[in-house]
Amino acid sequence: MLQEARKLRIYNTLTGKKDVFEPITPGYVGMYVCGPTVYNDAHLGNCRTYVSFDVIHRYFRHIGYKVRYVRNITDVGHLTDDGEDRMAKGSKLAQLEPMEVAQKYTLGFHDMMRILNTLPPSIEPRATGHIPEQIEMVQSILDRGLAYERNGSVYFNVPKFAGENPGVYGSVSGRVLDDLYAETRELKNQDEKDHPADFAIWMKARPQDLMVWNSPWSVGFPGWHLECSAMSTKYLGKSFDIHGGGNDLKFPHHENEVAQNHGACGCSPARTWMHTNMLLLNNRKMSKSDGNTISPAELFSGNSPHTTKAYSPMVVRFFMLMAHYRSTLDITDDALLAAEKGYNKLMETNRLLQSMPVDSGAFDGSENEHDRAVLSLMEEAYQGMDDDFNTAMVIAALNEMGSYVHKIANKQLPADALSPWVLDKMKVTFATFLFDILGLLDDTSSGGDSGVVDGLMDLILDMRAQARAQKDWAASDKIRDALSAIGIQVKDGKEGVTWGRSL
Repeated sequence: MLQEARKLRIYNTLTGKKDVFEPITPGYVGMYVCGPTVYNDAHLGNCRTYVSFDVIHRYFRHIGYKVRYVRNITDVGHLTDDGEDRMAKGSKLAQLEPMEVAQKYTLGFHDMMRILNTLPPSIEPRATGHIPEQIEMVQSILDRGLAYERNGSVYFNVPKFAGENPGVYGSVSGRVLDDLYAETRELKNQDEKDHPADFAIWMKARPQDLMVWNSPWSVGFPGWHLECSAMSTKYLGKSFDIHGGGNDLKFPHHENEVAQNHGACGCSPARTWMHTNMLLLNNRKMSKSDGNTISPAELFSGNSPHTTKAYSPMVVRFFMLMAHYRSTLDITDDALLAAEKGYNKLMETNRLLQSMPVDSGAFDGSENEHDRAVLSLMEEAYQGMDDDFNTAMVIAALNEMGSYVHKIANKQLPADALSPWVLDKMKVTFATFLFDILGLLDDTSSGGDSGVVDGLMDLILDMRAQARAQKDWAASDKIRDALSAIGIQVKDGKEGVTWGRSL
């Protein structure tokens, strides 16, 4: 299928409406998505964002586009509002060198993405690998008069930029400039700035900073926002098609990216900005302090007070796709149980459908009422993806198609209710949406992906090992018993921990 055959409408955060997608270069999509800060394990919010953009990536490819998908790794320079570097914080907690921390959690992130069956990006640049590009961008912003140096640090001049580019600063978050200024007044380390809204694009190192580089201004490190501006420009050009991330990145991260790109290149980086919405847990914001949190590993192992059982990675992926990526998604045990039921039903439907014999008669152009209904449902699935990647609409269309499969299998409709060419087309379309576009795997049968199972078991056993190291024998036993209940036996021996399927 050629890309010209379908017209996509994508919600653009900049315009606040669904715009018809028109790529800068015909047949090509340049997409940048903000990747994880690798000082800790990937959380479920990360997973939802990357699963959503994985489906977007898959659909663009399916309808014929060549896609350059860039997703970065943030391994330096990500400061919290109190001035603490998250990489340094992770290093202290783990008693490791910062790059050991970055490597450990980058590998863990890759494992999680593989377990959730996301395709790898075309390019995955690291912030530490692009320090020269970031220094060059700082100099370009200085040369344009939109930044100033102060005691070895360099700050972006937000009021000057806003005055020269009316309506640009605030365009991503949708808030007026006075409100954005107000949000920055309570942040620490304001004494060097000309204005509270100004932000650092290069920071002079303090004695406690571990990851530092030479620059024309000081020994220091780049501001967090700068890396994405530098790397998106390097790999996608000054202007590209799509920039994505979670809702929490709208301000200040994405707002400052736009400012930096204008300051260095004279234009906004992306035509379309896309943001995934947040996850709730039992209708409340997740919070470690009050115990209202759950990790992917806890979902997969069942070792959480918020769930009654373990859920497979594909059920979790399916659960995330049951809602539109811009909708708030509430994780509850009931919702996960419903997702498991829905996922199992679609996998069963596909197996039934693929087993149905198809007569090899020539296509004569005829259609009956059932043919027309099924063909319409196939088009509805495509229309769902064309309408801002509405996976919920796709799943609804697949379930409607599935009702015909089950009616034929249960003899509520005759075996020849669908013309051979329609049945053959439905077989291809149904499987294409399930596996190629939604990116699901069938782990309900023996034909599942063994690599995913191995990765998942590594994750669960690592979680059990941590519980044992902390002498949390109850949690360790709960994981072992949960695995035993689904036919997986764990053995603790002198050579380490092994696992296998129970006979």
